[in-house]
Amino acid sequence: MALGALIVNAPFASAQPAGETAEAKQLRYQIGQMERVLEGAVEHGVANIRDRLQALGPTELLISDNARARGFRLDGYGVFFDVVVPSLDTTVLWSIRTLDQNDLGLESALKALQAHVRSAGDVDLEQALRRIELQMNPMVLARASAPGTAAPVGARNAAGSVSAATVDDAPQKPAPDPIFAKPNETYRAEVTKSLMDALLDHSGSLGIDPKEWLTIAARRNDERPRLAPADSDAQTFILRLQGADLTAFLARQITREEALKRIEVRVF
Repeated sequence: MALGALIVNAPFASAQPAGETAEAKQLRYQIGQMERVLEGAVEHGVANIRDRLQALGPTELLISDNARARGFRLDGYGVFFDVVVPSLDTTVLWSIRTLDQNDLGLESALKALQAHVRSAGDVDLEQALRRIELQMNPMVLARASAPGTAAPVGARNAAGSVSAATVDDAPQKPAPDPIFAKPNETYRAEVTKSLMDALLDHSGSLGIDPKEWLTIAARRNDERPRLAPADSDAQTFILRLQGADLTAFLARQITREEALKRIEVRVF
């Protein structure tokens, strides 16, 4: 990410006049620092999403590129940051969601395992399969244990025979994460929250006047994979806070909750 920030900032740095004032140089430095902060904020939001998806396996293919930020001071307006947010590849998410809903292949695989373990008569195998059954979707377990199929493997009873595990023994699955129902919306909400926190916590050195604005435009990386489905809801989110409100927050004249409410969020 640091290398990406240096690459992004290189044209901006080279465009500065050789005789720039110390004040302009300091401002350029502070904007560069804020660029890194915003890139880190986006990466923090991405990390939170990765944590939520960790149960699915490696998440590198879902979010593979890096965040990029570029800042400018606009005379008479304030400071503006253009932030490019990594794309979320929903192809894999939708595939996993479909497999999870249909439990594709699990029922037949469980039946085959139950039949093999029952015929083997190995207590250790029975216990191992029992542990697997306890982690499964109760509906799949019920279908695999329907009349005419092998019963679930459980602990041996007093007579030495294998007792069938009931569906009630299996723990219920936790409620599905909303990221599966609305992946792009959930992803953007997480990143937006991180950017709003960064705006309040790290912008004090930018010298925003009371009548000026601090603005962040967050947009998705347009260089998405060709095979990835188009995000028809792709939008640019504009977050902006007036200098007077930022100053009031930094002076602890308003609470963090009030400052967050004063951040204007617009969608284009």
